[in-house]
Amino acid sequence: MTVAIIDYGSGNLRSAAKAFERQSDEPVLVTSDPAAVARADRIVLPGVGAFGDCMRSLKALDGMCDALEDAVIRRGRPFLGICVGMQLMADVGLEHGRHAGFGWIGGEVRALTPADPALKVPHMGWNELAIGRAHPVLAGLDDGAHVYFVHSYHLVAADPAHVLATTDHGGAVTAAVARDTMIGTQFHPEKSQAAGLRLIANFLAWRP
Repeated sequence: MTVAIIDYGSGNLRSAAKAFERQSDEPVLVTSDPAAVARADRIVLPGVGAFGDCMRSLKALDGMCDALEDAVIRRGRPFLGICVGMQLMADVGLEHGRHAGFGWIGGEVRALTPADPALKVPHMGWNELAIGRAHPVLAGLDDGAHVYFVHSYHLVAADPAHVLATTDHGGAVTAAVARDTMIGTQFHPEKSQAAGLRLIANFLAWRP
């Protein structure tokens, strides 16, 4: 079983790669090669930065978006999107303009607008998960588990059934989404210590 972590120039992938290597007995490949992604058994799309910039960087890798669409949608390879990697699953992102996403999870990525003006944006640091429904990749994570966030935008899903978990930052903020063989987390599992490593292990063991 090969795990492909996509490298498209969006942030430092070292911590993500190390976290997956720690939980996997199989090869973990950090790659910008669409052919390697197409061959992978599991795919991880991390992301740091602005929605539009990340999508442009992905599209700049010739064939990568097609490889993702084929592997995830047509062939049902398990997929994990992290932070902006999760946001790209949405229909559209509204950060610095309007940018099309993959359209895998219906909804928009909008700016955080906490009801309490004392709460800062970006939302950065540890916060609690409120788990809305069970999912194999969240197995063993307690409701209220602390995970690590760094973001200024969040995914507002069109269908509440796609939302697995939320957190509170002056109102409910989507923390995890899923449908079919794909899951996304707004938080960074690779920075979330025991809870994050459990989620990564669950993803690697998931047989959707």
